[in-house]
Amino acid sequence: MTPPECWAHLPFFTDTWPDLRDRLPRDFLPGPEHLFAALTATPPQDTRVVILGQDPYPTPGHANGLAFSVTPETPLPRSLKNIYTELRDDIGATPATGDLSGWAAQGVLLLNSALSVLPGQAGAHARWGWDRLAREAVAEAQRHQPLAFLLWGAHAQKTLKGLPRPQDLVIATAHPSPLSARRGFFGSRPFSRINAWLQDQGRAPIDWTA
Repeated sequence: MTPPECWAHLPFFTDTWPDLRDRLPRDFLPGPEHLFAALTATPPQDTRVVILGQDPYPTPGHANGLAFSVTPETPLPRSLKNIYTELRDDIGATPATGDLSGWAAQGVLLLNSALSVLPGQAGAHARWGWDRLAREAVAEAQRHQPLAFLLWGAHAQKTLKGLPRPQDLVIATAHPSPLSARRGFFGSRPFSRINAWLQDQGRAPIDWTA
């Protein structure tokens, strides 16, 4: 469970990670091989978009270490199904599966505010200090270029409060959960708005169908 070298200099990995690592039980999800998947897939210098989730899916075999993403064979969870509904309404297409690795490879940092969870116990590690890593990672990515923030729900907005700068794009809406998606998430057209913002800066758009 070694953090990727490009992020390993963050103070979190010196000050917080050693004790947190020792607390992790053997059966935590998404497992050691996926714990830092979001950071591995999207180096700070390549990060263009930040999507912050809460914690991994607590069902064994579902989470792959990327926020909102699942393994290719897993049926779409309800929040991801709503994300795909908005994506289809916005740009007319969606990825073939719920695996969002194609987004991460293009610079979409799909980071959860807590990187571990217990099976069947959502939020079990939410107060372990993982949120410090989320803030440090975003601040590090900001050193390289302007970022687009997709802040879905009060939790994401609170966790990253104060970090977005005037040169960044912030799209803050309700969470895509079935409980809140109709309160401002549906119809927000975040995917086309991000691509328009990127293109206005002469940067390549995201292929959201990848």
